Amino acid sequence: MAIPRQLPNAITVARIPLAVVFFVLLLLGGTYGASQPVLRWVVAGLFILAISTDWVDGYLARRYDLVSDFGKLWDPIADKLLTGAGFIGLAILGEVWWWLVLIILIREWGITIHRFTIVKEHVVAAAWMGKIKTTVQGIALSWALLPLQTWIGLPAWTIMTTVLMIAALILTILSGIDYVVAQVRGSRTDRETGV
Repeated sequence: MAIPRQLPNAITVARIPLAVVFFVLLLLGGTYGASQPVLRWVVAGLFILAISTDWVDGYLARRYDLVSDFGKLWDPIADKLLTGAGFIGLAILGEVWWWLVLIILIREWGITIHRFTIVKEHVVAAAWMGKIKTTVQGIALSWALLPLQTWIGLPAWTIMTTVLMIAALILTILSGIDYVVAQVRGSRTDRETGV
């Protein structure tokens, strides 16, 4: 079955306005969705749908040999916009710690800026550790967004949220280190081979 060549990229780009809509709706719902509990379920569903498209566009690009430099560059950026909106929104609502969000954002956008500065030389695709990091961030944010504290109680929800957020933080730092090491090795190899 043939699919449009630009479909994976179109799915990637669609995550960007979805991130904006998601962020606005998250803030409208209030802390733990207290002011708009139904809206919080909608927000969580929208996030889960949007973050799931990361797997869809990647699968389509690989399955139908539609991998492009555009997709390699913009797919992780769209992910970072979506997850960044989730982290910032939850921090504004007081549901996660600002210090954790700031560390994650500094790592995420520092590497994104680096990707843009070297894009004329080559496009850096997301590495396997970066993909695991994005998956864990997606799971942590999905859990935090779902208003499950009304069913399992706030203490149990808080413990689980804390565990998942710390796991996301650790993987974010480790994948950042992995990226830096890979770039240093790559530039060293380029110098040695005269590329």
